[in-house]
Amino acid sequence: QVQLVESGGGLVQAGGSLSLSCAASGRTFSTYFIGWFRQAPGKEREFVAAITRFGVTTYYADSVKGRFTISRDNAKNTVYLQMNSLKPEDTAVYYCAARQRPNYRDSGLEYDHWGQGAQVTVSS
Repeated sequence: QVQLVESGGGLVQAGGSLSLSCAASGRTFSTYFIGWFRQAPGKEREFVAAITRFGVTTYYADSVKGRFTISRDNAKNTVYLQMNSLKPEDTAVYYCAARQRPNYRDSGLEYDHWGQGAQVTVSS
């Protein structure tokens, strides 16, 4: 079992940057594949980025590729999402999620544990 807590959300102007953190409890953090998802008001949850257990491989949605960077520090039980060149359409609640199986999935249904979410608001 792992518990996830996001932090670092906030309000930023378009073109600015924010960094999100996802801190995990438990000694088995490095065994989890981690993903970031987001949900904007009135829209379905969508995949943002994901990272393999030891950070070797990363995956991104086309909408954030080149602007967002996912990374992890297993010694600190933390995953990060660096968001640059933010756009108003990036406004959403951002969630980190943990998947026990090691292979890539971009559907939230394939993830086992979720954080409570962090609000990111980008003003135009």
